Amino acid sequence: MSTAAPAQNESFNIGDRTFTSRLIIGTGKYRTFAEMKAAHDASGAEMVTVAVRRVPLDRSSESFLDHLNPSLQILPNTAGCYTADEAIRTARLAREALQTDLIKLEVIGDQTTLFPDNEQTLEAARILVKEGFVVLPYFTDDLIMAKKLLDAGCPAVMPLAAPIGSGLGVQNPANLRIMREQLPDATIIVDAGVGTASDAAIAMELGADAVLMNTAIAEAQDSARMARAMKLAIEAGRLAYQAGRMSKRLYASASSPITGVVR
Repeated sequence: MSTAAPAQNESFNIGDRTFTSRLIIGTGKYRTFAEMKAAHDASGAEMVTVAVRRVPLDRSSESFLDHLNPSLQILPNTAGCYTADEAIRTARLAREALQTDLIKLEVIGDQTTLFPDNEQTLEAARILVKEGFVVLPYFTDDLIMAKKLLDAGCPAVMPLAAPIGSGLGVQNPANLRIMREQLPDATIIVDAGVGTASDAAIAMELGADAVLMNTAIAEAQDSARMARAMKLAIEAGRLAYQAGRMSKRLYASASSPITGVVR
């Protein structure tokens, strides 16, 4: 019998912070604040990302910030920024307003696809790391860029699975698998494109350390149920990755071998 600890009890680190849940959730697109809170509770997540440019940080009006569980670690993000300078200014604002050095770095390169501008992301990451930020950069699933971002001092990288909000699931599993194999010690968090629980499980089976998602939960018909489904899928995917799947074969292989069969 295996004595391996269950996935939900296995922690991972981002900088000097330790997390048990490998699901990171968002705050946008929920129909009501109550629905958002119920989904967050069902997910078991310990960290929630917040779009700095889309919320009144001075608390001058009601927003989802007023409905977050205080135990959640806030991860501000620079969504809506299209240049390194914009992202850097937004990160500085977030640190001052939310009293955290964590930042999910997004620098978008195209309005239609919302694909990231990797070059601007790297430029911003280098500056923000020097200023003491714990930078989690969102970028295309490119091994070379992942290496550059890690070399710049980012404690984790966040390659996309598919375009933001598309729900298409992991489109380039080979890229994520290569990234895991080539960067065995890196913290890899799959971000963007997950649509349902099987997508999250696949990302984890490919070796991701965690998955960040928002739309898949917020736009589900029952967001709380989907949040719990994602929690379980990530735990199952992590266990499957640790267990090591069987080899694929072109032809059948009998479960009960014929050697030793009574004739």
